[in-house]
Amino acid sequence: MTHRKYLKEKKRIVVKVGTSTLAYDNGKINLQRMERLAMVLSDLQNSGKEVILVSSGAVGVGVGMIGLQERPTDLVKKQALAAIGQVGLIRLYQKFFDEYSKTVAQVLLTRDGIENSLRRKNARNTLLQLLEMKIIPVVNENDTVITDEIEFGDNDTLSAAVATLVQADLLLILTNTDGVFTSDPHLNESARKVPKVMKASNDLKDVDVNGSSKLGKGGMASKIAAAELCREHNVDVVIADGNDPHTILDVLEGKDLGTFFVSDATSQMAE
Repeated sequence: MTHRKYLKEKKRIVVKVGTSTLAYDNGKINLQRMERLAMVLSDLQNSGKEVILVSSGAVGVGVGMIGLQERPTDLVKKQALAAIGQVGLIRLYQKFFDEYSKTVAQVLLTRDGIENSLRRKNARNTLLQLLEMKIIPVVNENDTVITDEIEFGDNDTLSAAVATLVQADLLLILTNTDGVFTSDPHLNESARKVPKVMKASNDLKDVDVNGSSKLGKGGMASKIAAAELCREHNVDVVIADGNDPHTILDVLEGKDLGTFFVSDATSQMAE
C-alpha cells in the first residue's frame, strides 16, 4: 500500500518557494511562474484546502529592482535590499492573486516570534484567523530587522516552523530539483533520486547535500533538516521541483514526484 495515496487527504498545506524558484539567475522575478503559482494555490483553496505560502525572494527581488549583479554579503545592505524587495514581492503576489479573486496577507516572522511563548501564540492565532477568513498568508522572514540571534537563517527552516506552528498536514518545499538526489543532478548525471524517506539514517546515508543556490541561502541540507523537523511533529513533507507550479496538484494527487518524507502518523495509517 503506497503512502502517497494519503496526500489526497491533506487539508492544511504549507507551500514553500525559494528564490531559485521565483527568480531568474540575474535576480529578476519569473513573472510567468509566479502567476501560475498564484493560480494553483487559488485553485487549491477553491477546492477546500487551507493554504499558507512561505516565500523567499525579498532580497533577491531587491537585487533585481536596483540592478545589482549579485547578492551582497554585508548584513546592513541585505536588510536594506529586503526592505526594498519585500514591497515589490507582496505587490506582485497581490496582483496575481487578484486575478483569481483571492486576498493575501503579509506575515513577517523572526525566530523569537516562534520561540517566545506569547509571540508564538499570537503568530499562530493570526495565521489560523487568516485561514478561517479564506485569506492566503504569505510568510517571509523579517530580513529587514534580523540579527544572528533572531534569524531562522533560511526559509526552509522558517517553513518547517510555520508548518509545525499551525499543525499543518503537509509541507511542500519547491526547489529546482525533483526532490533529494544522492548528489547534485545538475552536476552529476549518475545522481539517483530518493523517492521516499522513512528513516533518514538509512534512506539518506548515501546523499551528498553540499551546495546552495546563487541567490538564496538554503541548500538541500536545510531542506532535509526542515523535513526531519516536521516529521518529528507528524507533518508530512514533500520536496519537489517547483519549475512548474502544477507539480503541487500532481503531488496532492499522489503522483510519484519529488521526495516524500513520511511521518509516523501516515506510516501507521498505511500499515
